[in-house]
Amino acid sequence: MSVTVIVLAALWGAAAGLLLPRAAHRLSVEPEEEWRDACPSGHPFTGFARGWAGTGRCARCAGGSGARGALRTAVGPATYTKTLPYPLVGALACAALAAATGPRPELAVWLLLTPFALLLAGVDLRVNRLPDVLTLPLAAGAAVLLGAADLLPGNGGSWLGALLGGAGLGGVYLLLHLVNPDGMAFGDVKLSPALGAALGWYGFPVLFIGTFAGFLLGSLYGLGRIVVGRGTRRSHFPFGPFMIAGAWLGVLIGALGAR
Repeated sequence: MSVTVIVLAALWGAAAGLLLPRAAHRLSVEPEEEWRDACPSGHPFTGFARGWAGTGRCARCAGGSGARGALRTAVGPATYTKTLPYPLVGALACAALAAATGPRPELAVWLLLTPFALLLAGVDLRVNRLPDVLTLPLAAGAAVLLGAADLLPGNGGSWLGALLGGAGLGGVYLLLHLVNPDGMAFGDVKLSPALGAALGWYGFPVLFIGTFAGFLLGSLYGLGRIVVGRGTRRSHFPFGPFMIAGAWLGVLIGALGAR
């Protein structure tokens, strides 16, 4: 049974990852800009989910052939700039969550939240931005979904713990932002309640571990940039992906500990 759950989770992560590149392309703009409504070659988006979900390839660009197709390839990319191999990362992340959690109710929550977390990480890596259109619904969605999981038998966590974790971590990040706005972006503050809810589901120790892991990963990355001469102590880099990676590690540990 567990092997089946892991395989299905991996397939889900890969399938969801295939639909993320278009959304990442559309959302990767500066705060004052509108969401993109066309591919890199200028073709307007249409199709599934009003053109928000789709692979990293424009069908109209790919449909060209001969000299016309070659010209399109030369002057405009048919694929969007990708920062993450979404299908691969999605499959691995979801498979690991399934292996750690097993067939408990909260696994469905982790699998539903993972594509949105990957999308946020990809956008942050591209433009150093965590859009409100994703962070705020993610926090609300995590609270509602975990509340539903808490009502089902066999769950491994606590909805109250999730609510306290979301509020607590959000408060900590807000305080860090107020103390040092240049060091802690407000987008990271708005992401923290969702991650705090996921970690708090398994209790305070997991909340601490997942939060610490995010800071540790970010610090190691920053140190690596300094060592190779690509940054300084005052350099800014996207912190959201490290917050998400740390929370993912924390949830894995919490899920294993709840067995």
